[in-house]
Amino acid sequence: MNVVLSGLAALLLVSAQTSAGWKTLLDGKALDQWSQIGDANWRVVDGVVQADRGNGYLVSKESFGDFEIKVEFWVSDDANSGVFLRCSDPKQVTADNAYEVNIFDKRPDPSYRTGGIVNVAKPLAVVDAGGKWNTYDIAAKGPKMTVRLNGQLIADGTDSKHARGPIALQYAAGTVKFRNVQIR
Repeated sequence: MNVVLSGLAALLLVSAQTSAGWKTLLDGKALDQWSQIGDANWRVVDGVVQADRGNGYLVSKESFGDFEIKVEFWVSDDANSGVFLRCSDPKQVTADNAYEVNIFDKRPDPSYRTGGIVNVAKPLAVVDAGGKWNTYDIAAKGPKMTVRLNGQLIADGTDSKHARGPIALQYAAGTVKFRNVQIR
């Protein structure tokens, strides 16, 4: 009964979000809205897009300027991942040509660990993401960017280097899973 209710509740939530202007970019069924760069072993498994070997990105085929994006992710404790925004070169994504909202609990220099916007805004709190499902709510309006991790404001920054570009999901280490990626 709970599984049926949970499935129905998720379906109703997705339906409500779609009617509120949300567009699904990653639904856990196909990768047709994304291009792959690098050699990460991205694949769809049980409604989740995941990787656990190689190094690379899933890059959205569409570009975005001002937006809100919701990203559900699960990472192992040793994972290195991120959500890259406004990528200026979708064939070679870096933290220099995009904004990286980091997912890296054990980053050697913790200045821009999980929740931080690399080289723009340090995380306001230390929150570990490993071993559980998490949600990023990221807003990019002009030069202003905010990141909420599981509802908590975790980063708030301003930078005007990148005005528009694709979104990229990174795999660099550990196990990384994404689901329910939506944008408006």
